[in-house]
This record gives sequence, C-alpha cells and structure tokens, in this order.
Amino acid sequence: MRTTVTLENDTMSLLKELMQREDISFKEAVNRAIRQGLRPADRRRRFRQRTYSMGFNPAIPYDKALQLAGQLEDQELLRKLAAGK
Repeated sequence: MRTTVTLENDTMSLLKELMQREDISFKEAVNRAIRQGLRPADRRRRFRQRTYSMGFNPAIPYDKALQLAGQLEDQELLRKLAAGK
C-alpha cells in the first residue's frame, strides 16, 4: 500500500542510520521500525542488566558512600577556591 507520511527530523535521522547500518532501502527501514514498535511487548527482547563484581574491601564503609562522596566533593571545592578558580 502506498501512503504519505511526514517524518520528524529525529525520526528521519534514525531511519537513515538504520539504512546505512543494515544496508537496506528506505521502505525496508520504515517497515522494520514499525513492526518492531508495534510488536506486542512479550515478543520483544527483554532488557537484562549485566552486573559485575567489583570486589569487597572491608576497609571501605559502603554504607557511608554518600557521606564519603560529600566529603570528597567538599575537599575538591575548597581546593578550587584556594586556587582561585
């Protein structure tokens, strides 16, 4: 079926990227994007957060991380003020 659609600039940029990356035509890119967007959620690829072990150091008080970050930020601010920045 032939129809006229007005695409916004950001959408057109995404389609152009897809066309170049997959070496496909404009028609194929539009159809693929619409199919992916309209596919039921249960058939879409599920997001899975990857986690990595960062090790454990008993000398670091992890329950006080925000307090430590605040202290480091205060020290950096004082250093910048002393340097006249």
